[in-house]
Amino acid sequence: MRTIGMKRALLGVAIAAFAINASAAHAATASGTATAKILRQITLTNTSDLQFATIISGATASTVTVSTAGGATCGAGLTCTGTTTAANFNVAGTDGAVVVVGGDSNVTLNGSLGGTMSSTLTYSAPTVTLGASGGSFQVGGTLSVGANQAAGDYSGTFNVTANYQ
Repeated sequence: MRTIGMKRALLGVAIAAFAINASAAHAATASGTATAKILRQITLTNTSDLQFATIISGATASTVTVSTAGGATCGAGLTCTGTTTAANFNVAGTDGAVVVVGGDSNVTLNGSLGGTMSSTLTYSAPTVTLGASGGSFQVGGTLSVGANQAAGDYSGTFNVTANYQ
């Protein structure tokens, strides 16, 4: 009887060992890859301001437009003299990366002696592809000048943004 019990015990151990080995025989392994891409922090620098020049207002409202290339169009009834420039912004970051640019769509200019004017803003491009020395974009605008606009020096601040695409 002892041998039968021993045989049963050995048989149980053998079955258990087979069951453990059977699941190990069906196991599979795989590996994955972890990746990361590091981009340099973007820097954005204003190198010239949007300048509508000197304007002599007339009896009717009109506009002055400065293109993103810096050219100006002086509306009917206005006299425009002096230098006009588009605002210029330099962008630095990772060479070859695409940067989405944008910002405020208008700006209010406040006069030093009272009065206000508003300008809609235009951007030279929605994206900039950075080279080894970065990239740039320009901002032009159309200034609404009122009839007999109050004299004074006018200025206003607008915000621009640059983010990796």
